[in-house]
Amino acid sequence: MLKPVAAIAALAMIAACGGSGADESTPPEVTAAPAATPAPVAASTPAPAPVAVAPGEPSPEFASLPAPYNAANYAIGKRTFKLCQSCHLTAEGAGNLVGPNLHGLFGREVGSLPGFAYSDALTNADFIWEPHHLDEWLTNPRAYLPGNRMSFAGVRKPADRDALIAYLMLETGYTSAEGDAPNEEAPQP
Repeated sequence: MLKPVAAIAALAMIAACGGSGADESTPPEVTAAPAATPAPVAASTPAPAPVAVAPGEPSPEFASLPAPYNAANYAIGKRTFKLCQSCHLTAEGAGNLVGPNLHGLFGREVGSLPGFAYSDALTNADFIWEPHHLDEWLTNPRAYLPGNRMSFAGVRKPADRDALIAYLMLETGYTSAEGDAPNEEAPQP
């Protein structure tokens, strides 16, 4: 009874290994593949994809930004913005969500976007949004301006904040202005 089972197993192994019992010295027939049809030429050459950089490496997209934002990583900034996108939009004219639209944020007086109902803390604050203010805000919004309604805990890692701010600079129409250097006297987290 064991012999027929062994014979079946041996045949299965030969079949699985490609053995057919045919003369292995005979070369297999070669069939010619059909000639490839050349692809139609596009009217314009597509733009090259953004250069991928290793995490933590500076991104070329940020090269024109002031320090330290020019050394930030685009992928990290875009990933960190996912924490913000449920409440904020960045496209011009896109409207507001729970938070105000961030397009044109840099250089805008705090609490002044028409059509958004700010908390008293933001309405009564007196500063212009510049990268160094946003860095302090993003560290801990509630501590930076007590009484605001933003329920976001903050971005703890300085490199993630720099990348997020650099990303927002690109996405919100930032133009360089005086006073956007980091505040050297500000406490660092």
